[in-house]
Amino acid sequence: MGEGWQAVDEYIAGKLLGADDALAAALANNAAKGLPPIDVSAAQGKMLFLLAQMAGAKRILEVGTLGGYSTIWLARALPDDGSLVTLELEPHHAAVARENFERAGVSGKIDLRVGRAADSLAAMGGDAPFDFAFIDADKQNNALYVDEAIRLGRSGMTIIVDNVVREGGVLEVDSDDERIVGTRALFDMLSADPRVDATAVQTVGAKKWDGFVLARVR
Repeated sequence: MGEGWQAVDEYIAGKLLGADDALAAALANNAAKGLPPIDVSAAQGKMLFLLAQMAGAKRILEVGTLGGYSTIWLARALPDDGSLVTLELEPHHAAVARENFERAGVSGKIDLRVGRAADSLAAMGGDAPFDFAFIDADKQNNALYVDEAIRLGRSGMTIIVDNVVREGGVLEVDSDDERIVGTRALFDMLSADPRVDATAVQTVGAKKWDGFVLARVR
């Protein structure tokens, strides 16, 4: 079945996305520099692009840059006067991402901050609120990242959290996998937090069986 999921993703990309030299170069650069191949798929990247545009986003927050593949998609969704803050723990990943941003021509819209995302988020505030957030970092801190995104966002903000199904691992009540524990804590938070309306969508494809949370700040 996995081969079929991959083939369908390739069909979707071929029909609806087409070739993109800058994004292909970013993935190639990531691989050459030893980054793990855990970026969103091309179809998911286009979904993020469209969701950000649908939300009318002018300020975007991303938690988890990696090599900047999803960041490029999001930056392209911004208007000319838009901006994106992206947070990355690893200096090497950040350096590769900056190379990819420059090649893609989006560096001027991106503020990449290196360090623990929890610390970077805690230091933020006072600027114009964010309209859109994409969270794709260490899963054990997902609930914290969503809480901070709400604090830093506006009413009507869109929040996307990736990798929340984990091939069904989210159902494992007694799991000792910190990523699953953190994902379950996120669902617990969202189910009890009156500040947000949320759902989750399962996905299959090039990234196997997973899914994402889609939330709107009230």
